[in-house]
This record gives sequence, C-alpha cells and structure tokens, in this order.
Amino acid sequence: MKHVLTIAGSDTCGGAGIQADLKTFSAQGTYGMSVVTAVTVQNTQGVFGCQDIDPEIIKGQIDAIFTDIQVSAVKIGMVSQIPTIHAIADKLEQYRPQNVVLDPVMISKSGFDLMQPKAKDALMKRLIPLADVVTPNLPEAEVITGLTINDLSSMEKAAREIRKMGAKNVLIKGGHLVDDATDLLFDGDNIVLLHSNRIPTKNTHGTGCTMSSCIAANLAKGKTVEEAVRTAKDYITMAITHSLDIGKGVGPTNHFYELYTKAGIWDEIKD
Repeated sequence: MKHVLTIAGSDTCGGAGIQADLKTFSAQGTYGMSVVTAVTVQNTQGVFGCQDIDPEIIKGQIDAIFTDIQVSAVKIGMVSQIPTIHAIADKLEQYRPQNVVLDPVMISKSGFDLMQPKAKDALMKRLIPLADVVTPNLPEAEVITGLTINDLSSMEKAAREIRKMGAKNVLIKGGHLVDDATDLLFDGDNIVLLHSNRIPTKNTHGTGCTMSSCIAANLAKGKTVEEAVRTAKDYITMAITHSLDIGKGVGPTNHFYELYTKAGIWDEIKD
C-alpha cells in the first residue's frame, strides 16, 4: 500500500481540508497521513475563524513522517501565512518527495480569506516550483496570474503563466465556468481538456481538496499525471453526483459512495 501525506488545514465539519484528504486517500486504496497547518472554525454555512499552527510544529510534523515512513506523494492544501509556506518549502526541499500536488486554497466558498494576501508571492516563489501538479480553480488562478479567466482560451493563458512559475503540470479547474465544468491540464507542451456536465446540487463542499488529494493518491500508485487527473475527475464527479445533504448550508461530497455501494449498504445508511 502506498503512503500519501496531506499538508493542510483542518475542517471542523469534515467535508474539506485534511479530513476530506484522508477520506479520499482511503477511498483510493492508499494509506493517509497528515500534517496540520491550521485549525479552522467552520461548518456547512461558512468559515468563522482560523488559528495557524506554529511553523516549528509544522516542521516537526513533517520531520516525524519523513524520518519514519516512506512517502509516495504529498498533497499541499491550506497554507495561510508566509512562515507556514517557508516551513513547508524548507522541508520539501530537504526531503525531496516525489509527486507533490499543490492545491492553492485561498478563499472559502463563503468568502473567508484562507490565505493572507501577502502570502501569495511566497506561494508562487517557494511552493509552485516544487509542485508536480498545481490545481487552482478559476478565482485562485486569477489571483495567481492577475488575469481575468472566463473561458477556455483564458484558462489556457493562465495555465501557461503558472507553468512559467515552475510547476511541471497545471490543472485549471473549470467549476466556475458558466456553461459546463471543463478542466484544462497543461504539461508544458500539450493541452488536455476534461469535459463534464454541471451537476445540479448545492453540496460541493471540499471538491477542490478531494480532487487534488485523489490526484496525489493515484500518482503515488504509479499513474501518469494525465491518468491521475482523469481518475480524479471521474471520482469527484461521482462524489458530487451522490453528495450528502448534511447541515444547513453547502453539504460535502460523498467520498465513499462507491465503497458503500459495493458493500451493499448504501440504501441502508443513506438516510
């Protein structure tokens, strides 16, 4: 079994952050480990507060994993402040893990800033160059590049700009497009478009976390970047299609729907 590490923030209600990552790692048949970068106060209705973990504790968590357990892939999620980014980058440069997936989490669906504005430059200079795959959504890609992105042409332009920053592969997620949810993958030479219909549901909490962690898990299992991204696209589409109507706001995706179905227990537990 491959071992996959998430370096990200904690989500109180379990739909996003390290909780979503660990569920995804398990659903993909890998062993999940975590380094907590921040503790958020949130539920399906929004994010109401955040406390960052001390950078030395973050470094200590990373050391604890890499000095004991083989790591086949790393997913990086919420990194809200400059010292956190430097702590993570220093340790990744020290241990040089394969298959680093960076999900540049910046703003929650409720509009809460999950990254300090000044931290953007540190993310671009320290973490993007270490990434095998970067997975911004349209608003995040706009912040990183300064471009207005509203169609496939501008998505391609943004992907090329982010590739110039040092990432080996760039996946621009099109969930915020008006007509469909087409994603664009760029490896420096080729453009791959991954089409899907928009799913009529409000329950999309943790979709970005889930997709990026699924990519990391499948890279750990030996798939190519395109294969891992296609698997993740199928997985997140399934998880959104069968999302969970939990809470009073934006509910989470269903990370274990396929497993529940195969076990023959979904009809029994879904209510």
